[in-house]
Amino acid sequence: MTFLRAALAILLVCMLSAGYFLYGKWQMLSEPRDLRQQTVTIAIPRGATFEDTLALLSREGIISDILPLRIYLKLTNGAPIVQAGSYQFHSPVTPLGAIEVLRGGAHSDKITILEGWNRFDIAKAMRAIPALKLRTDTEALPLLNDVSLISDIDPVARNLEGYLYPDTYFIVERMTPKEVVKGMVTRFRKVWKEHLASQAYERKTSIHEVVTVASLIETEAKLESERPKVASVVYNRLSKGMPLGIDSTIVYAAKIDGKWRNDGKVYQSDIDRRSPYNTRIFKGLPPGPVGSPGLSSLKAALRPENTTYLYYVRNPYQNNGAHNFYSSAAEFETGVAMLRNWEKKQASEPAAAAPVAVPAPGGLLRQNQPGYIQNPLGVRSQAPAAITNSTKPIAVAPPKPPAKPVSKQAAKPAHSSSRVAKSQNRRTAQVQKRSSKSSSTSRRRRR
Repeated sequence: MTFLRAALAILLVCMLSAGYFLYGKWQMLSEPRDLRQQTVTIAIPRGATFEDTLALLSREGIISDILPLRIYLKLTNGAPIVQAGSYQFHSPVTPLGAIEVLRGGAHSDKITILEGWNRFDIAKAMRAIPALKLRTDTEALPLLNDVSLISDIDPVARNLEGYLYPDTYFIVERMTPKEVVKGMVTRFRKVWKEHLASQAYERKTSIHEVVTVASLIETEAKLESERPKVASVVYNRLSKGMPLGIDSTIVYAAKIDGKWRNDGKVYQSDIDRRSPYNTRIFKGLPPGPVGSPGLSSLKAALRPENTTYLYYVRNPYQNNGAHNFYSSAAEFETGVAMLRNWEKKQASEPAAAAPVAVPAPGGLLRQNQPGYIQNPLGVRSQAPAAITNSTKPIAVAPPKPPAKPVSKQAAKPAHSSSRVAKSQNRRTAQVQKRSSKSSSTSRRRRR
């Protein structure tokens, strides 16, 4: 009996001790803690779990004991979803207050890469992020040439062009430009593996060719629905040995040489540049991609529409970037003439208020250039464009409107009016003659 009482007493003491201990730990959740400085900023890296975040908070001295907080969040099912980015904690802070800071979301710089941007555009965008501490637009270019990041999937790549996937990337504290570039490539590899790798394997197409074609599609087709058609034009022209003549490759060649004027216009000196990227001069695909294609363009490159199209021209009656597609040069000439006539009509009408089009860096403002025909495939019409010298932009002279045929019914009034005019002339002459005779007779009588 005495032993039982002793055991119960020991058990009671243990329970009281455990309760006191747990109560103390519970109290710590609401107990303010002084930090090492007034404001402490920590960076949660991309892909970090909540446990990783708790460990980081402990190392930085924001939370002294993880266990009670972990138990509390487990019981209340209140663990927040942690976003990558920077978080600021103001002294003093409680453990529960720290969790609320995490729930509030990250405060960080971010960089958004748009579809169609090339590595020169991306380097410029990276320069605009203060946290990356880049001094010039070109300082990031060597990082964008680091082919070691993709050499296992594209051994012939000359740089990372086309593999810097268009997306929004968060720049957390102490992140380096190299890590940002690696994140873009990692994102591309993930998208490729999940959505495209099996299709490329089925078509027996290299990733280099797919990404190159996709970059051309991205720079030419504004509408997602047209991208498979544009892809078919590219492949059809390649199969026939026709030059692609895509303007974005000419712009890219100018950027490589540092000669692009960034005014949205293609100059004669750009067209004449002897670069392997100039698809007006050299047949076949360029040596590599000319921009960052999005998922829909990559899919179109793998699954082009089955067409006989060889040409396309902007549809002037749709203000959304739509094109008309043609299979023959004669049809193409008709489409060009239709666009020319529309442009001439627009130029003669009073200017109406129109929304301002803001292109991506390096984008070509084709639709807003009077007299400029979007002829991405470089096919010259029967009345070729008049090209000025290298100091002036290309000027395309609109063709003269065709003379309207005159119908027979329309010709009759003109002929009748001519006879009436002749008759009137004869009558006038007769009256003048009579008047002259009368005046002569009158003079003789006066004599």
